[in-house]
Amino acid sequence: MDISIHSSFLPHDDPDASLAFYRDVLGFEIRDDVGYDGMRWITVGPAGQPGISIVLQPPAADPGVTEDERRTIAEMMAKGTYAGILLSTPDLDGVFERLQAGDAEIVQEPIDQPFGVRDCAVRDPAGNLIRIQQAR
Repeated sequence: MDISIHSSFLPHDDPDASLAFYRDVLGFEIRDDVGYDGMRWITVGPAGQPGISIVLQPPAADPGVTEDERRTIAEMMAKGTYAGILLSTPDLDGVFERLQAGDAEIVQEPIDQPFGVRDCAVRDPAGNLIRIQQAR
């Protein structure tokens, strides 16, 4: 089988703050920015990798989500426990400096992990956990 990951989804509660973080701090390209019914979906991705994207979506977009579930999602996002993604870079220290300069919420500074990777962790403006590891 030939299967690739095309897109992953992360929630956002402030599209402009998310756009600024992914574009200006992480340096991602904006692939799409679509509004509908008061909501906004923003597709971003790493430069030079057009086949890989993250869709930043409003958590209330799914019509099957109840009001109680929306409140729970909002609470989890505020605590930073709802969603996350793992990214990779050949220059972890350089990326970390850029994250610090962009006032990202630092969760963990770069560290050599006992399981064999060097990584750091930050939160995006919506509270999503972003772990970034040094490419091997």
